[in-house]
Amino acid sequence: MSLVAVGACYVDTILTTPRYPGEDEKLRATNISHRRGGNCPNSLEVLQQLVAQSSPAAQVPLNLVTILPARSSVASRQIRDAFEPNVSLDHCIYREEFEEPASSYIIKSQSTGSRTIVNYNELPEMTLDEFVHAISIIKPRPAWFHFEGRVPDVTLTCVRHIRDRFPGAIISVEVEKPGRPGLQGLAVEADVVFYSKGWAQGNGYDSAQECVRKESSLTSNTSLLCCTWGQDGAVALETKSGDIIHSPAYTPLGLQVVDTIGAGDTFIAGMLYGLICKKDTWTLSQKLNMANRLAGTKVAQEGFGGLGHVVVECS
Repeated sequence: MSLVAVGACYVDTILTTPRYPGEDEKLRATNISHRRGGNCPNSLEVLQQLVAQSSPAAQVPLNLVTILPARSSVASRQIRDAFEPNVSLDHCIYREEFEEPASSYIIKSQSTGSRTIVNYNELPEMTLDEFVHAISIIKPRPAWFHFEGRVPDVTLTCVRHIRDRFPGAIISVEVEKPGRPGLQGLAVEADVVFYSKGWAQGNGYDSAQECVRKESSLTSNTSLLCCTWGQDGAVALETKSGDIIHSPAYTPLGLQVVDTIGAGDTFIAGMLYGLICKKDTWTLSQKLNMANRLAGTKVAQEGFGGLGHVVVECS
């Protein structure tokens, strides 16, 4: 089985500041860094490390479908160099009339640990026809398709195309951004759904358990629902059994929060690894615990490097 992740790819500029600046204030940053971002690319960056640490039997081809600027642009070349050959970008969609990538400008406050994000993206979004063409030659089949849930109406047509064209495929979606119309309708069509704390609270839920329990009654086709809740860990509900499993956040003695950017993407990477590569050898509790440990390890460091050892420690 191959994994096809579909979502936006950003180039992030991260400024670390002593505190968040006030309006019209001049403030000196203590650090600047640049990295490739975006939900699905972040998850793939972690997944490639986990797969590399696994036995040949657990190897899975990784693919990214995203919109990039001109193929010859500096940004597109850098993104390809960062991923290949471990993650295939052969199915990306290039906007040849644009040179600038989608970009995020992130201010990290050292006093609170929070981050504020300003996005810029002039690249036209993917259409259904472009998606159909992009995935037409992906092998091996069947595949696992994971969607960011970025543009729900277009994503929904893509999901329905997969159902018609590749009935053996498995589909997972992220339900993340509060107030984004259409995400619940998208979740109804998926096999696996990942809910964020922000989305759950925005829809009136007071806990991860309440979110997955009530959402399971609205998603009759879904086999697994997951919801993360920051320091309270994460829960997963298997609809077949109705069991809700809770895993506490990974907070070893002395853990200091350094970088929360991409923690949710790291959790999803851990769950996708468990569901695809350890499908029959790990229990759901083991998969959830590993994903939480992976996310907890990530927030204690800058970036996503060196996370592959977590799967070795959990095996």
